[in-house]
Amino acid sequence: MESRDDEEVANGQHIQPSGAAEGSSNSRPENSSDEDDLFKHSTTLTNKQRGNEVTVRPATLDALSIHQLAAQGDVSQVAAHLSKDSSLLSRQDERGFTPLMWAAAFGEKTVVDFLLEKGADPKTIARERESALTMASSGGFVDIVETLLRHGVDINTYDWNGGTPLLYAVRGNHIKCVEALLAKGADMTIESDSGYSPMALAVALGHKKIQKVLEDHILKLYKPPT
Repeated sequence: MESRDDEEVANGQHIQPSGAAEGSSNSRPENSSDEDDLFKHSTTLTNKQRGNEVTVRPATLDALSIHQLAAQGDVSQVAAHLSKDSSLLSRQDERGFTPLMWAAAFGEKTVVDFLLEKGADPKTIARERESALTMASSGGFVDIVETLLRHGVDINTYDWNGGTPLLYAVRGNHIKCVEALLAKGADMTIESDSGYSPMALAVALGHKKIQKVLEDHILKLYKPPT
């Protein structure tokens, strides 16, 4: 489980799973930023979609989709659904999100591991080109980021607005995710459609620790051999 290494906490307005995953049982996000005018994610994952909405008559477990159960971290119920219909493993919802994407978005590491063990494809891309890695990076869930990278996902995949996992990690001020992505070769030169490179975004948001990580990585790349 990842600990927070700064003081800010996201408000969870957008798909940034850092806010949406409040109360997640497995992974905890790093701090994130609210500078939505600079860099936005495409989709909202609400508590209603996750299956946590308070209603007059609470929904039964049978009424929840496998996507909602994955977001809630309910491994036993996810397993029960798969035992009845194995095709649910790769089932995409109306946005193109798979159960694995939902688990990654909400920091549910146990469910992520279970789904990958069952053969879930971590390389699936949603309708607006979101990926499980993008969601985990956006939320600051470094343990999930590292797991997905070990499964060979595209580290430089980009979504509808040109956002890469590295750009989302920078935006959220998720230092450990930035370090993990850089260590595996994330491209620092890719810009979002709004024209922000990882360094430019870090400067614009005032994320000084992220700037230092990026600067140190650049120096390491160009350091002459001894």
